[in-house]
Amino acid sequence: MHVETKPGDFGPPRDEQELAAAADIMMQSYAMAPAAATAWTQRVGRESLRLLREGGHVAGTLVSIPMGQWYGGRDVPIVGVGGVGVSPIHRGQGTATRLMQHLLREARESGAPLSTLYPATQPLYRRVGYEHAGARYEVRVQIPMLDVSERTLTLRPIEAKDEAAITACYQGQAQTRQGWLARGPYVWSRVYVPRDGTATGYLVEGDSGVQGYLYVVRKSLAGWKQELFLSDVVATTPAAARRILAFLGEHRSLGTEAVWYGGADDPLLMLLREQSYSVKLDMHWMVRVLDVAKALEARGWPAGLSGALHLEVQDALLPENHGRFVLEVSDGAARVKRGGEGRLRLDVKALASLYTGFHSAEALRRVGALESDETSVRSAVSLFHGPQPSIRDMF
Repeated sequence: MHVETKPGDFGPPRDEQELAAAADIMMQSYAMAPAAATAWTQRVGRESLRLLREGGHVAGTLVSIPMGQWYGGRDVPIVGVGGVGVSPIHRGQGTATRLMQHLLREARESGAPLSTLYPATQPLYRRVGYEHAGARYEVRVQIPMLDVSERTLTLRPIEAKDEAAITACYQGQAQTRQGWLARGPYVWSRVYVPRDGTATGYLVEGDSGVQGYLYVVRKSLAGWKQELFLSDVVATTPAAARRILAFLGEHRSLGTEAVWYGGADDPLLMLLREQSYSVKLDMHWMVRVLDVAKALEARGWPAGLSGALHLEVQDALLPENHGRFVLEVSDGAARVKRGGEGRLRLDVKALASLYTGFHSAEALRRVGALESDETSVRSAVSLFHGPQPSIRDMF
């Protein structure tokens, strides 16, 4: 029996009927086949789905994914957002904005200081406080040009018993990469079973244990050719990096390109003899600061650097973030307290770009997203300096 709803009613699906409604919205929002939309809702699970009910009907849906993101070598809890969709009959009425507002309040109450997403459209997410915070790049390497030779390490198929070692191997790399995800089960499932097929895993190991791995999906092309899509690739030693590249090169008789995602500064590319590869922007991702003080205290900071910033933050949606804060950094950690002189003024969107290191305080000032005195700008440039943020995974 259908349950009557109140305007703005937000939460997980209550029954099979609402689960089917979520699948229908996904089908119509993203041009998915009906079977694919149903399979998607089942894979996501009720506990991750959120629905907005208006006028007695399911008006919108999204996926809320608790996980983490590495900033300054620390795992900062985040709520990832995906699969945002609105029923065609509810569009143009502010439904998507209300859906996101409900999600942000829930996410803040969960204790997560940040929310991260890939935008299908930017105006919606900027209206609720998200801003560009990093980039995901597509790397394409020409397999016939791979002439790396390496046989000192063993490469074998991954087995179930290797799961813990692989997780540790990934984490060892991710924590050194600004913005990479601290993966949970949902994101790891996308590594094992990407949208375009099931991946085959290979482990690289030597006398010291696991030193790397890769997951490969072979995509058939015309004329018996194939493209190798790597849903994940990690090398923790130079020998492991060379062994992985040698393995890919051994596919040169039929392989055209090896493709993976990550940062534009992928160190694997340094091992190639020529620039026989392309690096192309795939998408900018966005961050929303849910809790200013908690976010600033959760991330890591440059070791050996100390300083203080007097911030003034504007946040029209979450009044708890609105006002002045003093950020004090020393010994790689931060302490935040209310008050101060508000010398560096910005809204919560600009704070997201500054927080991840995607844009410097100077760059934000040049486009009018930040106002400050020279001393505070120089301090902010130093404190938030770091490698460009990127993410390997889509979610």
